[in-house]
Amino acid sequence: MKRPILILIIIVLVSGACSGAIVLFKVYANTDTLPLKALGRFESPEAFIDAFKSGREICGGFEENMLSYTPADGASKSESGIEHSTTNVQVSGVDEADIVKNDGEFIYTISNNSVVILAAYPPGEARVISTIKFDEYCSPAEMFLKGDRLVVIGSVYGTHIDYAQDVRPPEGNVTFVKVFDVKDKEDPRLVRTVEYEGSYSTSRRIEDDVHVVLTTYPYYVHRKNVQPEDIIPDFRDVEPGDGQEEFTPVCDWRDVEYTNAERCSSFLTVLSLSMDGNAGDLGKRVIAGQSEDVYASPENLYVASTDWSYPQHEEFFEGPTESSTTVYKFGFDGASTRFLVAAAVPGTVLNQFSMDEADGYFRIATTRGHLSRGGSDSSNNVYILDPDMKMTGRLEGLAPGESIYSARFMGDRAYLVTFKKVDPLFVLDLSDPASPRVLGALKIPGYSDYLHPYDENHIIGLGKDAVAAESAEGDFAWYQGIKMAIFDVTDVANPREMYKTAIGDRGTDSYALHDHKAFLFDREKNLLVLPVLLAELTPEQKTSPDRQDNDYGEPTFQGAYVYDVSLGGGFNLKGRITHAGSASELAETDYYYGSSEAVKRSLYIGDSLYTVSDAKVKINRLPDLSEEASISMY
Repeated sequence: MKRPILILIIIVLVSGACSGAIVLFKVYANTDTLPLKALGRFESPEAFIDAFKSGREICGGFEENMLSYTPADGASKSESGIEHSTTNVQVSGVDEADIVKNDGEFIYTISNNSVVILAAYPPGEARVISTIKFDEYCSPAEMFLKGDRLVVIGSVYGTHIDYAQDVRPPEGNVTFVKVFDVKDKEDPRLVRTVEYEGSYSTSRRIEDDVHVVLTTYPYYVHRKNVQPEDIIPDFRDVEPGDGQEEFTPVCDWRDVEYTNAERCSSFLTVLSLSMDGNAGDLGKRVIAGQSEDVYASPENLYVASTDWSYPQHEEFFEGPTESSTTVYKFGFDGASTRFLVAAAVPGTVLNQFSMDEADGYFRIATTRGHLSRGGSDSSNNVYILDPDMKMTGRLEGLAPGESIYSARFMGDRAYLVTFKKVDPLFVLDLSDPASPRVLGALKIPGYSDYLHPYDENHIIGLGKDAVAAESAEGDFAWYQGIKMAIFDVTDVANPREMYKTAIGDRGTDSYALHDHKAFLFDREKNLLVLPVLLAELTPEQKTSPDRQDNDYGEPTFQGAYVYDVSLGGGFNLKGRITHAGSASELAETDYYYGSSEAVKRSLYIGDSLYTVSDAKVKINRLPDLSEEASISMY
């Protein structure tokens, strides 16, 4: 066995805000590969059942209700040639489902348990055309739109599904995928329904093919005389007029692959269908596993799942001592997938942006260890695996005592933001997969939850400002209001913060901090739009001698902040657009997470900006933001 060569490097940065900052990290070279997760199949029905029985005991037995830089340009043209924004996605050519879609002429939005179709352009003719209503117990979650086909993904509890009298519905949560023909916008037509026993994780669209990732926890594992068909997820795939088809097991027990027979507690399924396909033509790939975070390139799908180093429930609540991430790799094959291989890396991933693929190599950033105010053994790492998921290179020990708050891979570079008290932005060189290395770093107050490419040498960071805690336990910071910054990484050894702007006080929030699809940016238009819940300290709070850094502000506004952003001028607030009433009305309602007037998404068509809430769509002219129309959803 080759022994890893450990190289300790200390970088002393003497620039700007981080003068004198010391960063310690470790580079491993000539490392052996991590052990691949061997794929296995069960030898008998009894072995299959026993594996899931023991797996549920070892892994806790929770039910499912416990729950390469190719920048997408973000713009397209409708059939009429009108430029319009598209969903903010991670990878160009890989669409992500969202609550709002548009084609440059029509807007489709999920509102009040329905999908509302609006004529959007021109603004003077904007109106609601039709509404697709779902049953009371159905909850539409996200959509895909391509041409005249609309795919709606959502959930319904099994006992509320329509089914024939002699058909037993699945227990627990059921995910539905409904395909509509929307050529006639006034009369959309349901053409196909797939229902699957399990919880929806996420999905991706490659051209006409939609791939849906689900996790299913079997309910009947410990039932007397249980059979494999009682454990395997049920599904049905029907067209209108076929009648209420019976639910059947998605596969035979012989078809279920696993990587660890002792931890078979759930099923990981990738359902694949063509938006133009017929019922029955459904790709189904089922393995023993689960889904937490998902990354997709145009060729491959990677599903990440955390493995904790504890065997029983009580240790879960005491806190993990160690963790690793298993990554399942699937290959896209039209309206189906192939399970290729699985591998494990130390630590846990933050979200989909912690993963990437470039030139066949899979790159992943993880945090290892446990972080708390009283102390931490955490550190951060980047691993590079070859197309066979064998370890090629790794960089470990970044920012000891901190954890990853955001990550972005852009071609041969990666950008990591870690945080505990200040925000180090690391610039990494991944051009040699065998030898990833740190090029430079910048330490500034606050942190970024989301990094968005401006161009190949500039990045927009969206997160929170922060101030160092003044207490006996002072090795942490109190987050404040929203902070946006533009980072210049032209000189990779000395990244710098070019511009920054702050919004509100502690308590200020944005959907975009938690979901990148709420972030609208177009470099050509110098346009950046954020949905913001503004919280502000009162004048009395600001001047009080008893003021604390952890004091929260009161909600005073919810709506869209519209910026002109450029490398020449930074962030310039053009105006704000709200669907809500006054600040006093906000304070009397569930003003953010429950209000029907909370702006959740924004988009543009031509020279008009559209802001979308559950209650209405407002249209404002760019660039002066004069109101052109307001359309009620009801």
